[in-house]
Amino acid sequence: MSTQEVFAGIDVSKENLEVCLWPQEERMSFAQSEDGWALMTEFIQSFSPRLVVLEATGGLERGAVATLAVKGLPVVVINPRQVRHFAISKGILAKTDKMDAKVIAQFAGSIRPEIRPLKDLEAQELDSLVTRRRQIIEMLTMEKNRLHSAPARRRNDIRMHIEWMEKRLEKVEKDLDGMIRKSSLWRVKEEILRSMKGVGPVLSRSLLSDVPELGTLSRQKIAALVGVAPLNRDSGKFRGRRGIWGGRAKVRCVLYMATVAAIRSNPVIGDFHEHLVKAGKPPKVAITACMRRMLIILNAMIKNQTPWQSPVAQKTA
Repeated sequence: MSTQEVFAGIDVSKENLEVCLWPQEERMSFAQSEDGWALMTEFIQSFSPRLVVLEATGGLERGAVATLAVKGLPVVVINPRQVRHFAISKGILAKTDKMDAKVIAQFAGSIRPEIRPLKDLEAQELDSLVTRRRQIIEMLTMEKNRLHSAPARRRNDIRMHIEWMEKRLEKVEKDLDGMIRKSSLWRVKEEILRSMKGVGPVLSRSLLSDVPELGTLSRQKIAALVGVAPLNRDSGKFRGRRGIWGGRAKVRCVLYMATVAAIRSNPVIGDFHEHLVKAGKPPKVAITACMRRMLIILNAMIKNQTPWQSPVAQKTA
């Protein structure tokens, strides 16, 4: 039997799962269902793959990923943008499900993304609640904006919709509180995170659901993971301004708002921001640096299981 390493790429859609094994170019299509996940896992498992890679597709990949993980397969979920850029670099501009599965498998073999801990079922439920809360807030914002410019005869309908969504938001927030209280691990983590001034329930829950790696990575890796690490933009004699790119945009948006609050309420973050501004840093650069500092502190607090008031956290700050 060949000792050649095998890499599996899976393109996920609403109805099907397209699987390609690289470099053998073995292909198979499976239904997006529990039976399909089981058959797909059995098929992939027979090749003893080095890596199984899927793109994040808004939750459509969860069932397949969970089934693969239960069988102990080395599964990794990656950002679709990474695969698309990889395809473009190889001159592949066309896009079909079968072609995408092959590109994902080639990406797995060439890049070999790091395997990170997968979310358990409770964490996935928390993630779905956090996502739903974000969606409701976005819809509320849109409806409130429409209310100002809507004709008078339509405003009552919009107001009723706003009231209904506010009730749904209240229900989701109660469900979130209930989930946090039920889990002793999450409760302890949230208490540690919330002990830092500037960290509210929105940021703490976003970190719990969207950054399960918090407390397990180094300061450099956690900053890069969220997308607040400065990246070089140099070429030849040109030296460009460093900037952030990639990472987990949803977390970064929440972290930004929390950092703005922390600059006003947290003396450590506030003093750091003032120091950067006095040093001539542009406002956005200063806030981004504070976001990175805040995330690194929170990462250290979770790693050491130590609240903000502790000497360890203060030393890290």
